[in-house]
Amino acid sequence: MNFRFQNLLGAPYRGGNAVVSEDSLLLSPVGNRVSATDLLRSQTLTLPFEASSNVARVAASPDGAFLLAVDDASRALFVNLRRRAVLHRMAFKGPVTAVRFSPDGALIAVGVGKLLQIWRSPGFRKEFFPFHLERTFPDCAAAITALDWSPDSAYLLAGSKDLTVRLFPLKRSKRSLSKAFLFLGHREPIVGAFFATEKKTGRVHRVYTISRDGAIFTWNLDQSRDFDDSKGSISDPPSPGTPEQRPSRVNPDDDFMELDNSNRKRKISSETVDAEESETPLHRAKWELQKKDFFMQSPAKLTACDYHRELDMVVVGFSNGVFGLYQMPDFVCIHLLSISREKITTAVFNKLGNWLTFGCAKLGQLLVWEWRSESYVLKQQGHYFDVNCIAYSPDSQLLATGADDNKVKVWTVSSGFCFITFSEHTNAVTALHFMANNHCLLSASLDGTIRAWDLFRYRNFRTFTTPSPRQFVSLASDQSGEVICAGTLDSFEIYVWSMKTGRLLDVLSGHSGPVHGLMFSPTNAILASSSWDKTVRLWDVFDGKGAVETFPHTHDVLTVAYRPDGKQLACSTLDGLIHFWDPLDGLLMYTIEGRRDIAGGRLMTDRRSAAKSSFGKYFTTLCYSADGSYILAGGNSKYICMYDVADQVLLRRFQITRNLSLDGVLDFLNSKKMTDAGPIDLIDDENSDVDDGVDQQTRGNLGQDLPGSVPNRGRPIARTKCLKIAPTGRSWAAATTEGVLMYSIDESFVFDPTDLDLDVTPEKVDEALAEGQQQRALLLSLRLNEDSLIKKCIFAVDPSDIPAISSSIPSKYHQRLIEAFADLLESCPHLEFILQWCQELFKVHGHFIQQNSRSFLPALKSLQKAITKLHQDLTDTCSSNEYLLKYLLCSRGTMT
Repeated sequence: MNFRFQNLLGAPYRGGNAVVSEDSLLLSPVGNRVSATDLLRSQTLTLPFEASSNVARVAASPDGAFLLAVDDASRALFVNLRRRAVLHRMAFKGPVTAVRFSPDGALIAVGVGKLLQIWRSPGFRKEFFPFHLERTFPDCAAAITALDWSPDSAYLLAGSKDLTVRLFPLKRSKRSLSKAFLFLGHREPIVGAFFATEKKTGRVHRVYTISRDGAIFTWNLDQSRDFDDSKGSISDPPSPGTPEQRPSRVNPDDDFMELDNSNRKRKISSETVDAEESETPLHRAKWELQKKDFFMQSPAKLTACDYHRELDMVVVGFSNGVFGLYQMPDFVCIHLLSISREKITTAVFNKLGNWLTFGCAKLGQLLVWEWRSESYVLKQQGHYFDVNCIAYSPDSQLLATGADDNKVKVWTVSSGFCFITFSEHTNAVTALHFMANNHCLLSASLDGTIRAWDLFRYRNFRTFTTPSPRQFVSLASDQSGEVICAGTLDSFEIYVWSMKTGRLLDVLSGHSGPVHGLMFSPTNAILASSSWDKTVRLWDVFDGKGAVETFPHTHDVLTVAYRPDGKQLACSTLDGLIHFWDPLDGLLMYTIEGRRDIAGGRLMTDRRSAAKSSFGKYFTTLCYSADGSYILAGGNSKYICMYDVADQVLLRRFQITRNLSLDGVLDFLNSKKMTDAGPIDLIDDENSDVDDGVDQQTRGNLGQDLPGSVPNRGRPIARTKCLKIAPTGRSWAAATTEGVLMYSIDESFVFDPTDLDLDVTPEKVDEALAEGQQQRALLLSLRLNEDSLIKKCIFAVDPSDIPAISSSIPSKYHQRLIEAFADLLESCPHLEFILQWCQELFKVHGHFIQQNSRSFLPALKSLQKAITKLHQDLTDTCSSNEYLLKYLLCSRGTMT
């Protein structure tokens, strides 16, 4: 039961801006979560917190310690990145369009609609009110779209939709007035504004402003103009090509007005004003428009840009999928390439400037490109539509996903990266199945084909078809891998093929509804099928006798699953029940009522409350645990239920998402959001220029809806389409609306005592080790069941004493010891020592482990996974060393 959220696969990027932190950590929004990709170690994980709705803006502190994530509802989370914990929460009073930390990390600039707010960064201080509003600049006439700090954190550039860029001072001074300097001349909204510095002195001497029409203006600082104090006041320098910038002031104290937290004007007393500055402030100096350059990508619009101050380079992305890299201020094009046909929604440099990060929200695409070597550091793309099906490889190292976008992707579970995409299907992929050899993957699709994929050569080596076109929705293979079976949506038949020849062997008829569930028994060649005709049928495929047994139900049967030992069969029906059958005797063993457990929230289009609605109160996917003691069940709901099979009780409910941007999350709708035309969230605004990642009106299910289900005509609905538990039993995956959610056993929960006594303490373990009693110390640590102590005692044993100690370990501790060996093989370098432990343990107790294989199966699968991974790594290392030695020997002979 001790599972916690680990990662989110299938959707590396869904919209908003991406940032690269100080330690090469790429942070990108994925729905209401934030994904963190370590570009140096090639690993990705999803931060464990959730925002209330889709994350729109993220900003990382300069030292990489903090993250500020703001969602569509203007709620902000202040996160400690190193501990992955939420420190503070806050709600802004308007839509947040831009967020930026100051270079010194002390301040945060936030564009809240037309207001520019400067907040003090909370840091590690323990405060009751961590966020403190330092200043507010209300000068902009439209929403702020771009922000940039000067290197000394004293000035701020703010670009707006009012076609202007303003330069704001942060310090208050008598001579440095608070009025902003305006950069005018652009004809479309501003996308980026950046300070440029001199390489020798580090002072700001140039400003670049970039607009959506592809224009970049270069502004130079003229140091010759200074204050005019002849009349005791400061003269306002006019903007280039415009009349006087500001009207004359009657009261000089008006320059010292700002908005406090309650949006009321207050005057700053003369005592709080800083001392007069010795040099000309940037916002009072003279700025000259040096030149105008254009990227010439019309009719495409410029949608994303970034600037690297040390390299003096600008990267821009356009709505047609083209990006460009330019050397400034000469405007020399270094690269101009196309990465997709859709709009680039984010483009950013890393700290060194050698990597460019691009994101395409509509395709769920995230790229990291090294521009000097012209090679990809990262290239990931999620599924465009919802994931329909998932499948674990037998060694639990790979995870395959199939979706409505006609693609099959294979992911590495440990790193979270997709390493191959198969796109030969021409319609939605509905079912996946790994063969027992771990190197072949089967996929079923609505296009009428079953395809076999070779994971060594990454190609489609066999295609199974039918005489007349059929739509396949279920897939299964026997343990030997000789027979392939697939259920249909339209003809209600089950087709059987030979894996070796690819020929159609048989057509099983008998169902009168779509066959949505199909699974072979793990112990024999009996095939179980479930259909909407309210029956579960058992078939003897090899004898060809047709249906061996039929289990009738009162409602449509949605899915079927075998227990790993083959002695129990579970199926779910449309009335919210889970039935457990004995397939040998044909008797009904248990029934679980799950309508109340799986009941989800209320949909936007529902005319009834969530309690009275029948939508989503049934299970569409089932999966047994590795030992068969519990079962996971999910459906068109925000919950996944875990049941104990023997006692028929609910153990735990997992809520897959708390994202209010999805439908079916809230139990009670807000009446304030209801209008005469319907829910305000479902009313299209044709004039809106908000960059939505995936088209929310078309994203969703392209296949067949369940009987009695409500079609999705609005926002995406929170649902679970497929559940799979890893063969190791230590993790499980769920294909949901948000992507593929990965849950694993919480490693932080280490203390789980089994048989304690007053004499069983950590001090006694250390005492036994000090006296050289390794056997006693190991038994005491196993009784404590604390992971660190068990591993410490394992390493304390002399290799020559391993056979004697392993033979004396009681049988009830074997599984715990095997789990410790599997964990050590993945993390420690002492491979031979641990493998010797495993060999001696299986020599002595192999017969007992074989007799109780059902309870030992998860631990044995974990051990197999660790050994297989080590074997692959050692094989690659030895091969590379072999060719390296040959090269060195050849080079030495050539040199002599």
